[in-house]
Amino acid sequence: MSHAAFEPFVLFGRSHQIVLGLTVAVPLLLSALVRITGRCALTRVICWGFAAAILGAWAYWYMIATRNGWLDLGNALPMDLCSWACIATVVTLIRPNQKSYELAYFWALAGTVQGILRPGIPFDFPDPRFIEFSVFHGGIIASVLFLTVGLKMRPYPSSFPRVIAWTLFYMAAAGAVDWALRVDYGFLRSKPVYPSLFDLMPAWPYYLPVLVVLGLLSMVVYYTPFFLMDRWRAWRS
Repeated sequence: MSHAAFEPFVLFGRSHQIVLGLTVAVPLLLSALVRITGRCALTRVICWGFAAAILGAWAYWYMIATRNGWLDLGNALPMDLCSWACIATVVTLIRPNQKSYELAYFWALAGTVQGILRPGIPFDFPDPRFIEFSVFHGGIIASVLFLTVGLKMRPYPSSFPRVIAWTLFYMAAAGAVDWALRVDYGFLRSKPVYPSLFDLMPAWPYYLPVLVVLGLLSMVVYYTPFFLMDRWRAWRS
């Protein structure tokens, strides 16, 4: 099917709104189902289902990129933050553990959410790129919500130094790859060409420290609900 058959992507249009709604509604409904039934087997099926959907969408992107000649050094390597969030999320889905969960939690909410709110895709549903982007990014966020609400996993104050260390390691690794291959993973060498939060930041390289500060602030914001919950419980007891 030619690109002429697809409508241009509309930010917060009907298709985009449906994706955003399902990204939140599906994990919450599944979490309620798990909490009501209390069946471990059902939880495993849901976790493996999320993992299969995310990995399937990732593999599908490589297939359509190869078929259309879009694959190059700038997008073939898993060196963007969403790819690292994907790996952390899938690991947690298959083998729930605190250290990979907290990476998935903060990376998905701080990074992947920005991607799904302002997708860098040209065409709307049913363009294959729209479907792949929505399932991949939406699947990561939905999985983290399910792990948090359904499995009652959560970050702790001890999560901060570990996540900060891994994030700095990611930036160093992506920066090294960018320098060696003259590519732009993590947008460490230039801003995205499509509209994004980067448009509000200063020019390169001055937006790099802004990214670090925003990352730290986002961690505080996404930890705040748990902080308030802990304070509330302590006050009641």
